[in-house]
Amino acid sequence: MQQPIAILDSGVGGLTVVKEVMRQLPQEKIVYFGDTARAPYGSRPAVEILLFTRQIVDYLVRFQPKMIVIACNTATAVALDTIRSQVSVPVLGVIHPGARAAIKTTRTGKVGVIGTLGTIRSGAYEHALQSISPGIEVVSTACPLLVPLVEKGLFGGKDARDVVERSLAPLREVPMDCLILGCTHYPFLSELIAEIMGPNVTLISSAEETAREASAILGHRGLLAGGKEMPEHRFFCSGDPGMFQKIAESWLHRNVHVTPFDWQIPHIV
Repeated sequence: MQQPIAILDSGVGGLTVVKEVMRQLPQEKIVYFGDTARAPYGSRPAVEILLFTRQIVDYLVRFQPKMIVIACNTATAVALDTIRSQVSVPVLGVIHPGARAAIKTTRTGKVGVIGTLGTIRSGAYEHALQSISPGIEVVSTACPLLVPLVEKGLFGGKDARDVVERSLAPLREVPMDCLILGCTHYPFLSELIAEIMGPNVTLISSAEETAREASAILGHRGLLAGGKEMPEHRFFCSGDPGMFQKIAESWLHRNVHVTPFDWQIPHIV
């Protein structure tokens, strides 16, 4: 039986990573968990985020994954090291891949970061960027109103634009040549963000680099899936499965079956 790649997020945001894994590694089976009932994570205390992440990982290991991807920047910042110490398979986060992509892109050494309150407060991107390139200048701002927009499927329209404009206002006059979308929900709003920030600012999503890192690690370990059969993916969400399915099918351009997950009934398989 083919071992899957397990991917988890606070909600639908990790689907941006799923889409890129499907593109780069089309033969890999994916098991995805979106904790939509408890999203967003960004304003929650670190101890709660760690607890939620551990609960999801404990569930996903039942599928015997060969790799776990924490496709949530907030959970990556808080829980990555702990999860790595508790499981025997490779565990990837999305912060260092995003930082590497920004370092490759910037020409001026001035990088912006937007993320949840938890991610920005952690300083994880500043640390990751400056550990690679100590002289880089980083300007960060929290955008707590963006994740709720995405979870409701509101990617366009005047109301969404107004919220994105207000959220990005602190960065509009800051000199930078790239902006890290430091939350995997934000690529759903990339068209609005790009339009507001202007053509001189390149948007950086960690999804492509994360998928590339997953491919490299699995290839090095001889764990890449073989054969010609297309894999059957599984999707779980703890909130409204109808909304999750609508967003997932729109983003992934394929039919998606979603299994609802009730934290009071932890043995759904």
